[in-house]
Amino acid sequence: MDKNRLVRFMARVMEESGFKVYQNFQTSRHIIDIYGVLPTILGDIGVVVACKNYDERWEVGMDVLKEMEMVAKTLKASKVVVVTTSYFTDSANNYAGRRNIKLIDKDGLMVLAKRFTQHQEELVEEESVVDYEDVEEETDYTPSSSSGPSVSLGFLSRGKGSLKKSTGRTRKPSEPVWPRLRPLVKNPIVLIIIVLLLSKLITYLVELSSNSTAMSGMSTIVSSAILSYGLVLILERDLNAALVKGTTVFFVALLINVLLILYF
Repeated sequence: MDKNRLVRFMARVMEESGFKVYQNFQTSRHIIDIYGVLPTILGDIGVVVACKNYDERWEVGMDVLKEMEMVAKTLKASKVVVVTTSYFTDSANNYAGRRNIKLIDKDGLMVLAKRFTQHQEELVEEESVVDYEDVEEETDYTPSSSSGPSVSLGFLSRGKGSLKKSTGRTRKPSEPVWPRLRPLVKNPIVLIIIVLLLSKLITYLVELSSNSTAMSGMSTIVSSAILSYGLVLILERDLNAALVKGTTVFFVALLINVLLILYF
């Protein structure tokens, strides 16, 4: 994979994750392969990405990581990501583990590409679903009188029967509720409301069993943290995105709880 294809691929992955992406972003001293901005209710989260299409014999060292740290500091970015078609030195891996740096080597890039491809296939499948009920109502189908072989349309029905004209109205198969609710639940504001309601319920139950104010306050903090990170981890596939989103939901929910205690 050449450098331009690698940059375009990573940019598309970030765009699918909700980032506003700038390729070949230029600062006063550097040109960054990708600068991504993720809008949140608490402000924008900046991410700088370096793409290195090295041969397997060449490993990415600490110099690249430190250079990207300087760029991130200049742009006040929250995260540094370094992607390579080869691997990283041991010192680079150790350094990244102590800093806020995400490393994606050749193996990680292959996994990411596989997941992205599967995600795109799922989107294509969802968009290709046909409402057979509407097709039956709108299509004026007249059986042919010829004695030629019939053509099977079963491959269009995705395992739910072929497209056949019937005298009665075909019942539309019911769709699972969760896929329709998932986009709504993934909304940060909805998550914050859910966390607030559930944490209040848990706190109320704790107050019934214990009259301690300290226990009541502690239960609010602990339940808010568990619910915030737990719900986000269930909904998000990417761990880094889940941690950022979970932290946002937790602190906003905690702030609202404090305001409710002070003023109500």
